[in-house]
Amino acid sequence: MAVTKTLPQSTVEAAVESGMRLFGENRVQEAVEKYHDLRESVELHLIGHLQRNKAKVAAGFFDWVQSIDKSETAEHLDKRAADGGKRIEVLLEVNTSGEESKFGVRIEDDLWSLIEQIIPLDYTEMRGLMTIGPFTDNEQRLRASFSHLRHLFEKAKGIFPDLPFDTLSMGMSNDYEIAVEEGSTLVRIGTALFGARQTT
Repeated sequence: MAVTKTLPQSTVEAAVESGMRLFGENRVQEAVEKYHDLRESVELHLIGHLQRNKAKVAAGFFDWVQSIDKSETAEHLDKRAADGGKRIEVLLEVNTSGEESKFGVRIEDDLWSLIEQIIPLDYTEMRGLMTIGPFTDNEQRLRASFSHLRHLFEKAKGIFPDLPFDTLSMGMSNDYEIAVEEGSTLVRIGTALFGARQTT
């Protein structure tokens, strides 16, 4: 996945012209501004935290939301998806690093509870799990974070065999090789593709 946070629309257009089709954005409004003319050409994922007041726009604009960690957010997103008659694919975000600055479910039992609360939603399809690795160069800590998510992913498939869990989103420009070794099926790459992020 090509992550285009803070990059101009011209960069996105060039990426599409080069053949890229899977993109991730962190902010709803920024995505709308950059991708409004490109929605038919790409698959677009929201990978940043979703605020409830942005759920209506997110449900109508994104194909996937990778950052669900509360049932209330999922329920609100589901209602908005229903309003538009559109199903929304989601990943559940797990905080595997223990860092206070990160969103995500922290306790295993809370993850199972969250899944159980989302299962009845009619317009929401759970496809797997997502995590952001710790901000560190320590390979052991990174590997432990990704390994833990893979463990939860496999356990979830055993507990909830009817769910179409097929996506394990983990790994970014600085740690994607370790993430792939630990089982990632989707890496979110920005800097390695486009260079250093622009400041806003």
